[in-house]
Amino acid sequence: MPKLRPLSATEVTRLPRAHGFELAHQRGSHIIYRRRLPGGDSATVPVPNRREIPVGTLKSIINMSGLDEALSRR
Repeated sequence: MPKLRPLSATEVTRLPRAHGFELAHQRGSHIIYRRRLPGGDSATVPVPNRREIPVGTLKSIINMSGLDEALSRR
């Protein structure tokens, strides 16, 4: 996976949408994305809606979404 840098919420929300996640809802300062997985399960990814999202939070979002493998192939 490439080295991460802090990103804005706008940039981060492109990632789940590009990989099949749909906007489930927004509550307060978090945007919640959800994707159905094979077998009937679902993956839920909360994205904080703020100017800059720290690298540690980005790593957590990537791990929760299961996209770490997809990003490392790029």
